[in-house]
Amino acid sequence: MGNEGDVWQLRRGEELVGEIIVEEGDFPWLSGRFVPTAAFSEVKPLFDRDLALTEGEEWEEWESVVGEINEKLRLVAPAGPVAEFLLHVDGGRAWFRWIDHPVA
Repeated sequence: MGNEGDVWQLRRGEELVGEIIVEEGDFPWLSGRFVPTAAFSEVKPLFDRDLALTEGEEWEEWESVVGEINEKLRLVAPAGPVAEFLLHVDGGRAWFRWIDHPVA
């Protein structure tokens, strides 16, 4: 996909929460190594909950958690912030997709 090696940032305001070093892409998903900062510990429970709800197929509550992640955090591509995103973090791995324009 041509994105290998790109570094995406996860931010809360101006604070860096973590970085994703893209290792592979399978449209529309990108995945790679997740490198958290100390600030990630404060939002990690959201990502743990995201994974648990996905595994349990509890989609209504999962949508709420995804909304909270998008409200509290922003995903920044090498070209700049994206409008909305779906990001999963499991230990040192992350996989995500994004859109440039918000969904109405």
